[in-house]
Amino acid sequence: MKVVIVGGGAIGSSAAYHLASDPNFRGEIVVAERDPTYARASSMLSASGIRQQFSTPVSIHMSQYGLNFIRAADTALAVDGQGPVLGFKEHGYLFLASESGASVLRENHALQCEHGANIALLDPAGITARFPWISTEGLALGAFGVTGEGSFDGPGMLQALRRKARALGVRYVAEECTGFVRQGERVTGVQLGNGEVLDCDTAVVSAGAWSGKVAGFLGIDMPVVPRKRMVYVISCREPLPGCPLVIDPTGNWFRQEGAFFLSGRSPEAGEPDPDEPPLLVTEDMFFDYVWPALAHRVPAFESVKITSSWAGYYELNLFDHNGIVGRHPAVPNVVFAAGFSGHGMQHSPASGRGVAELVAHGGFTTLDLSPLGWQRLIDNTPMWEKNIV
Repeated sequence: MKVVIVGGGAIGSSAAYHLASDPNFRGEIVVAERDPTYARASSMLSASGIRQQFSTPVSIHMSQYGLNFIRAADTALAVDGQGPVLGFKEHGYLFLASESGASVLRENHALQCEHGANIALLDPAGITARFPWISTEGLALGAFGVTGEGSFDGPGMLQALRRKARALGVRYVAEECTGFVRQGERVTGVQLGNGEVLDCDTAVVSAGAWSGKVAGFLGIDMPVVPRKRMVYVISCREPLPGCPLVIDPTGNWFRQEGAFFLSGRSPEAGEPDPDEPPLLVTEDMFFDYVWPALAHRVPAFESVKITSSWAGYYELNLFDHNGIVGRHPAVPNVVFAAGFSGHGMQHSPASGRGVAELVAHGGFTTLDLSPLGWQRLIDNTPMWEKNIV
């Protein structure tokens, strides 16, 4: 069997690794990645957090698999006896809610606990007791990941996945997919920008923020688009002991990173949501939206300065902010894995394993990812993810 994976970011390389290491798979795997430097890839520009505070069971379970994968990566992804050090920091996530959002936080908390997540609900007094540097003005509730949430070296994981996949025989080609060769409903080849055609029995579309464009080559409307997200690195003179990744009701977030803090925002309805080009940071977003909200929530942030910044792309699924993993009935030998809307890095181990199981076994054999399949789009029944960061 010949498998061609379009896109060699975290999800594509995870699929390549999981497939190449599956004893049930016999064949050849080629990954077509247009930019081997990954300079604009979401995987390399991610803030790389992992959490279990999601609003769907499948996302919670994917995070749990991802957490175990990260913790075991030094062994599982070792090549010639050398494994990656992904530096997982278990600082937790703290979702904050006003009175209007408290009911959603309670609903999510019940679901998360039902599926094994260790999340504590905190009233304003409880927030103050744990994090005395937070102002609870306007807050009704908080949800804190006591264990199993934090941050890690996402770019390091991508490079380790790629290195391990190549050690297992996967071939990477530095070319862009420009189309497909078809015979009826089946894809028989992937066209590359240099004119070459890679023959395949199965194709995988994991092109991140550009997956919608690639799906368009097959005549499929995949509602996955690039959305620019900016990360600001700020310095603060006052320490914030035990600082988790904090998500304010305004959509602004921050977390400690060494001596500095990372900060950014997910725009709310009606606010600017930068489109694909270019990957440039605008400080207006920080001064107009991020800083005022953070200074209101953390008085110590009234005096901060930007020390650096960067921008990357969310592969935003406009349909329901959840990933799309599975085959489309119009092209049954093409597997899609994209649209995770900001949580693709943490879910790349599970989604890559799911793709591998579909190819090597014909179906999901461990974690059932069928809720993320195309059928919900075909039936127009979105499965909304409420906790987008």
